[in-house]
Amino acid sequence: MKVLLINGSARRKGNTFLALTEISNALAHEGVESEIVQIGARAVRGCVACGKCKANQNNRCVFDDDICNQISEKMRDSDALVVGSPVYYGQPNGSVLSLIQRMFYSAGVYFQGKPAAAVAVCRRGGATAVFQTLCMPFQMMNMPVVSSQYWNIVYGREEGQAILDLEGMQTMRTLAKNMAYLLKAIENQPRPQYEPWQPMHFVR
Repeated sequence: MKVLLINGSARRKGNTFLALTEISNALAHEGVESEIVQIGARAVRGCVACGKCKANQNNRCVFDDDICNQISEKMRDSDALVVGSPVYYGQPNGSVLSLIQRMFYSAGVYFQGKPAAAVAVCRRGGATAVFQTLCMPFQMMNMPVVSSQYWNIVYGREEGQAILDLEGMQTMRTLAKNMAYLLKAIENQPRPQYEPWQPMHFVR
């Protein structure tokens, strides 16, 4: 079993990284492998709705000049996902939102049905909005959303301060325990068979 953790912060060793590292260490204690991947400081383009990924049917975004396809490939071989983001103006980092939207649309088969969790890291406010925003795409992909003892929020402004948020770090460890528990519970279990999608528009 392996969990992929996406660090949606441009700061390689910042507070989002510390929160994800706490999860990674707790997963290891539960016997679950994990990998933290960094989105980095390079631009991540948004989806332009060109539809080429669907036309090509290769589970890859046609734009291959950033980390989107690389992370999708990692998810193909992973059993669960955790996405962490700092809070920018009460919203997730725009780059990580662009990444999620493109990955889920172009390579959704790699994400479907796999447990997922979101983590928000902030100085003061806006964390619940970020947490909710990050969780919404998971539900569109039939991904069981893994909970903790509280919303998955860690506080800290300066680099390294997150480690001082004792409750936040405990929440990360509890999240890891719940993730490991769910992964072990569903191991070797067949995934549900779904009805064909029946999309509708409200405008007739």
